[in-house]
Amino acid sequence: MVTTQARVPTASGAKYLQQLCKHWAHKLEVELSDHKGVVRFPNAVASMEADPDGLTVTVEAPDAETAERMRGVVAAHLDRFAFREAPLPFNWSA
Repeated sequence: MVTTQARVPTASGAKYLQQLCKHWAHKLEVELSDHKGVVRFPNAVASMEADPDGLTVTVEAPDAETAERMRGVVAAHLDRFAFREAPLPFNWSA
């Protein structure tokens, strides 16, 4: 299992988390609370946690290639919802 994480600085992390989870809830299994969300993709899991200064995003996947692809999916979707701030800085680390 490959796990990568990014800290995204934004004052609107909770808002973007809610929008993103609601967007994906139409097709995927999603767990959502005020400041936390988990999205279960067919081959990966994306977990997000918001605080006043940003959003922490964690992607877990079975291999590096899937993790890389899912990081791009999550980042692209977050940038779409955060269009006023986009592109958001994603500094992924293992």
